[in-house]
Amino acid sequence: MTKDARHYDTIVAPVITEKATIASENNQFVFKVARNATKPQIKAAIEKLFDVKVTAVNTLLRKGKNKVFRGVRGRQQDMKKAIVTLADGDRIDVTTGL
Repeated sequence: MTKDARHYDTIVAPVITEKATIASENNQFVFKVARNATKPQIKAAIEKLFDVKVTAVNTLLRKGKNKVFRGVRGRQQDMKKAIVTLADGDRIDVTTGL
């Protein structure tokens, strides 16, 4: 299996939060993905980059929030996340990176 540069553009970063850590116990892993990435593209990228079998991909789009930092008003960007469910026996170690 060859790793294509497009796969690195699809998967932006792993999400490492308390909620994502709890989900990893159920063989689900959370990633930030490109806003225009589709579920089949996300599935293909995860399977190629980590050499695992993906059974399901759920996506969500988090709208950016308005924030004030040191008196300057700003807006966070919209972010798309993917919750990837793996087949039994497959694992991803998100702490090692890509």
